[in-house]
Amino acid sequence: MAAGRTAPGRLAPLAEEDTLSLGERAYRRLRESIVQGRLPAGRKISERSIAGELGISAQPVREALRRLEQDGMVVTLPRRGTVVAEMGPAQLGELGRIRAALEGVACALAAERMDAESLAAIAAVLKRMKSGTDAADHDTIDEANEEFHALIHRATGNLFLIRSLASLRAYDNLGRHRAVGSTPRDLPKALVEHRGIVAALKKRDPALAEARMRHHILRSLVTNGVLPAPERKPRRP
Repeated sequence: MAAGRTAPGRLAPLAEEDTLSLGERAYRRLRESIVQGRLPAGRKISERSIAGELGISAQPVREALRRLEQDGMVVTLPRRGTVVAEMGPAQLGELGRIRAALEGVACALAAERMDAESLAAIAAVLKRMKSGTDAADHDTIDEANEEFHALIHRATGNLFLIRSLASLRAYDNLGRHRAVGSTPRDLPKALVEHRGIVAALKKRDPALAEARMRHHILRSLVTNGVLPAPERKPRRP
């Protein structure tokens, strides 16, 4: 069955031309299905049925489920087996704060290590982001945003940090899918913040890059309803 015509609650078979390992492909498909809500919280996952839906053997599914359990996206319960983990607002908020901290660290390292070619690439991504913002084109903005962060992550050269952020971004997507999300009025804020981050990277200022990235992530989490808005301090008389 084609991916576009997959029945609700079922997974589309994996494409044969995909060059990734079966375990990696199964992991990505299952994680995407959890984030998109096609596999809801509390849903029991059967290795055999998932393998049948994906058109593969049970071993890659078992491998994928082990990784998802390490990510905290599925849990093994007594007498129930493997189920999709419950992920409430408080947990998503905590993970969002962790991601903000790690994204800040990544941006600081990128400010020190990013080469001229990568800086040119991120400037080109920023132009695409502006075009998407001007047109209120969320697809273009989302694609540019993913590439923007990926360029910063790669520039760190730190595999542990890259993998940790990749796992946390799945929770970020999960939070966005459960929230109201950005309105057209919010889009220019993100563009201004991304411009500020690029300026800090070009200045080779790790402290400024880290601060601006952390602010950007935390502000986006508030906008998407994952974190509550900070209380405003009363003005001094």
